[in-house]
Amino acid sequence: MKGRVLLFLSILSLGSVFGQVSYSINEEMAKGSLVGNIAHDLGFNVKSLQSRKARVYSGDTVEYIELNKDRGVLLVKEKIDREVLCGQTSPCALHFQIILENPIEFYSVTVEIVDINDNPPAFEKGEINFKISESAVIGSKFDLERAVDSDVGINGLQSYALKPTDNFALKLHDQADGTKNVEMILQKPLDREKSDLVSLVLTAVDGGEPQMSGTMQIIITVLDNNDNAPVFTQSVYRATVMENAPKGTVVTTVSASDADQGSNGKIEYSITNTLDDVRDIFEVNEENGEVRLIGFIDYERKRNYQVNLRASDIGGFTDSCKVIVDVIDINDNKPNIKIMSKSSIVSENAKPNTVVTMINIQDPDSGENGKVQCFINENIPFMLKSTSNNFYSLVTDSNLDRERASEYNISVTCSDEGAPFLSSGVTLALQISDVNDNAPVFERKSYEALLTENNTPGLSVFTVKSSDIDWNQNARVSYILEDSLVNGVPISSYVSVSADSGVIHAVRSFDYEQIKDFQFGVKAQDGGSPPLSSNVTVKIMIQDQNDNPPQVLYPVQTGGPLVAEMVPRSADVGYLVTKVVAVDVDSGQNAWLSYKLQKATDRALFEVGLQNGEIRTIRQVTDKDAVKQRLTVVVEDNGQPSRSATVNVNVAVADSFPEVLSEFTDFTHDKEYNDNLTFYLVLALAVVSFLFITCLVVIISVKIYRWRQSRILYHPSLPVIPYYPPRYSDTLGSGTLQHVYNYEVCRTTDSRKSDCKFGRAASQNVLMMDPSSTGTMQRIQSEKNILDEPDSPLEVRPD
Repeated sequence: MKGRVLLFLSILSLGSVFGQVSYSINEEMAKGSLVGNIAHDLGFNVKSLQSRKARVYSGDTVEYIELNKDRGVLLVKEKIDREVLCGQTSPCALHFQIILENPIEFYSVTVEIVDINDNPPAFEKGEINFKISESAVIGSKFDLERAVDSDVGINGLQSYALKPTDNFALKLHDQADGTKNVEMILQKPLDREKSDLVSLVLTAVDGGEPQMSGTMQIIITVLDNNDNAPVFTQSVYRATVMENAPKGTVVTTVSASDADQGSNGKIEYSITNTLDDVRDIFEVNEENGEVRLIGFIDYERKRNYQVNLRASDIGGFTDSCKVIVDVIDINDNKPNIKIMSKSSIVSENAKPNTVVTMINIQDPDSGENGKVQCFINENIPFMLKSTSNNFYSLVTDSNLDRERASEYNISVTCSDEGAPFLSSGVTLALQISDVNDNAPVFERKSYEALLTENNTPGLSVFTVKSSDIDWNQNARVSYILEDSLVNGVPISSYVSVSADSGVIHAVRSFDYEQIKDFQFGVKAQDGGSPPLSSNVTVKIMIQDQNDNPPQVLYPVQTGGPLVAEMVPRSADVGYLVTKVVAVDVDSGQNAWLSYKLQKATDRALFEVGLQNGEIRTIRQVTDKDAVKQRLTVVVEDNGQPSRSATVNVNVAVADSFPEVLSEFTDFTHDKEYNDNLTFYLVLALAVVSFLFITCLVVIISVKIYRWRQSRILYHPSLPVIPYYPPRYSDTLGSGTLQHVYNYEVCRTTDSRKSDCKFGRAASQNVLMMDPSSTGTMQRIQSEKNILDEPDSPLEVRPD
């Protein structure tokens, strides 16, 4: 049955809401009985209780009340016996808390247990015996055992009745503790001769509905001539004892006297407490009245005891007193730390004053022994705040940084103010969850790498590295190639980057002669939400390889008419015959060229400059020297391995053109004849059995060759020496033509004729001949006539 409901709500500080709700129910209610609608009384709906994980926190006590989150009501979980729960304490109440999370809140709930009349008054003994002298005077008092009723209030013991009332009347005395002392008063003398045994019935009645009662039989044996009763020196004795006093400690000593003599004056002491635990803790010496401890006492369980004593003589006369024993508290209990609700993980971006844990401190000691102060270890971003009596909240004190500290072991220590003080502690493990607040950081501000040209596509060039001090997904870095153009081409056609490892791969094979370096950007991006990133510049420099042989610019090697340098027989030692001009498109030492004379008709006549390629005479020209001289010059670069090119230079040793004309007329034919002869020899050795067929093929080849030669007679036969612009050099300034060369140009005025207009040279001549023509041409110097026709052959020669 639901009783009265009192609701008190109060808003406290520190961002946590506390309230108090009170209910009243009868004891012995069945399991599942309704206590109250807590959701309605606290102003919450049922879904809110479910989503915020509402629960009952009752500390160490038995949970008699449970929360039904589906209905938002409190129900009886276990049948409640008020007498077991509270004994004689009134009012009797259950205290617990309703805890809610997100945010953490708690409300105090008090359920008062209302007593019902479920226990009758009861006497410890069903029968009690007295020995009373027949000479007992009217008004003599006989102390009777009191009945005990576990119920309280109106349901407790209310009155006594004694029957029959022929000789005795009943008298009740109210005590300070609310109980009644029961005495039997002799109102009519006993007559042993009439009856030596009197039987009475004492009935105890409570005030409940329905009314309940208990009885005890009183058997009186009538004795002869004991007319004085014992008398205590005090009706109330007071004593104190420490709660840690050992067994056998004398609490106090009571004393009674009897005016009778002999055996009638001998007094016996006894404890008359019945249903409580006094006789388990205290005993009295029957002869001398010393009250001693025989059990252990605990201030936190019970703070005082009332020991009821009786003094009786042999004649059955009695007197009673009581001893009030106060238990003195000592500091024997450590503060008890209870974790009401806690968060084991808190985000690093949690704001200051965020509640992390709620704790409850209990110390059952009293006074200074029960006053508790709590504190936590220093130099951590947390603080402990007292929210109400015995309740503390652990809150964040400043901003958190997981990268500085990913977890905390927070030691909570609570000490009382006793002497000596007692303390207890608990360690709270708290992890800081990561927030993506740090961008990836590259190991370097920029990167440079060398890549040798002619690389294999897909080659790993180098690796960019970055780190992110965040955790897990927030620290997972991906590498992205930023869009850009190099020479108008997307950078993705040059390189690629591995998203996971940051390895830079060459997508294509590079040629140093086409591209010497390029740069691009790489972005490192983490996996957070939103993601953070950083950028770095990467520069790749192409390293040259010796992959290009030298190229001979002059003299030009063509299949056209024969070109010869003419040296007069009067030439002195060191006469400059001509100069071999070559370039190498490589760079550095790969483009350093050297010139060597490989073969010559007369090695003793000519030499080649190692560095400049100049062909000069090394002795005086004589009449014995052959008119026709042929030199083979090798141009070699300085690479590893080196590359080379070969050029043939024809030299005519003569003072005039007619003198050497006959020598050079068959020069070309001799070369062709030698080539054909070699071809015939090889063919004859390889195919002897087909000699006849081979001869026919040779004859036909000769016929065709002569027919083509006859056609050539109709075309101009002047050779062309290419013209190169002044200061010709490679792009890096490392080529082999770093000087200025001037060239002369000669053209024919008619493409059908072999004569030309030219300016005369000062000293040097070039002889150009065609076997089918008789014309000659001299080389001219810088100032000359350049004829108008663009398709005319021209001759170019360096100064």
